[in-house]
Amino acid sequence: MSTIPTREQAWELLTEYNSEPFHLRHAQTVEGVMRYFARELGYEDETEYWGAVGLLHDLDFEQNPDEHCVKVAEILKERDIDPRFIDSIVSHGYGLTGSATRPEHEMEKILFAVDELTGLIWASALMRPSKSVADLELKSVKKKFKDKRFAAGCSRDIIRQGAEELGWDLNTLIERTILAMREVEPSLP
Repeated sequence: MSTIPTREQAWELLTEYNSEPFHLRHAQTVEGVMRYFARELGYEDETEYWGAVGLLHDLDFEQNPDEHCVKVAEILKERDIDPRFIDSIVSHGYGLTGSATRPEHEMEKILFAVDELTGLIWASALMRPSKSVADLELKSVKKKFKDKRFAAGCSRDIIRQGAEELGWDLNTLIERTILAMREVEPSLP
């Protein structure tokens, strides 16, 4: 019988394959953002699932960046993780990493949209005197979004595509993700 990992099991698995503080913090950020959106979008009963997907979405990236979203499927299949859960994770690499799994469910579309965006938002926050998202405004993120040299590793095209997949305008996606990150930030290391 296939399983879906609990939060504790997901954390144990994440730390088995990841040790860099940056990757662990990113995983926890995306986990929290996914939990936030599950509640905000009416999926309260799936909050744990959304969170676990967010926590493990980059499980393979630190050790296998060239096989990202491919290696993770192997790792999770070996542990008899539910195929739907695996598809939810690998869908965030659709069209980017060799993943042929398209984001279909609203949760998968959220993950696709916020993965890159959370990096851009954190980078924007770190430029502020507060070094926090607590006082970060949409206009500040939009200004940084337009500067392709700023946080160059955060794909603006993917963020735009993610907003389109959700049927949201870019401002809505950024604003809602900032709100999610404000909620998450106090619990991060």
